[in-house]
Amino acid sequence: LMENWCYEKECLDLFAKHYETGEAIPGEYIQKIKDSANFMSGMGTIRQISLGKIDMGWHAADRANSSDTIDVKAIEKDSIKGLDFYPSVKETCTSTSFSHIFQGGYSSGYYSYKWAEVLDADAFEAFQEHGIFDKATATKFKTHVLSAGGSEDPSILYKRFRGRDAKVDALLKRAGLV
Repeated sequence: LMENWCYEKECLDLFAKHYETGEAIPGEYIQKIKDSANFMSGMGTIRQISLGKIDMGWHAADRANSSDTIDVKAIEKDSIKGLDFYPSVKETCTSTSFSHIFQGGYSSGYYSYKWAEVLDADAFEAFQEHGIFDKATATKFKTHVLSAGGSEDPSILYKRFRGRDAKVDALLKRAGLV
């Protein structure tokens, strides 16, 4: 969430100044920074969603007690149907180098990267709606999200902060996809 402020003119004007003249960073440069951050964001989004779907493809079916041979390529192809814009390279598989889904606690949870981005973008939109330095919004976020931590279901805490469930629209807007 915190990195969002570095793209806001109101924040940058506080410190992003020319070292000799003290002149604030021009607005057109700020826009170029935002544009470069969003360059090919659609492809990055599809990639992350594809990886999440491959992860779920592996963990959705019960293969633990199966003696059948597993066709890795078929699982991947089936998992990302509709997201495969480029032909796959024969005899290559994402799963064989995608360690997140088999170690490190992300098994069937890789989608959480993208979900975290949804929460981040939607939460920051609350600050944009009321002013990025709005004390009431910051206090509400601190009280209902940060201070509460893992004491309750995160979706309930988030809803208390935002007054509603998170919406993907803010992420799509921030990424320049809508």
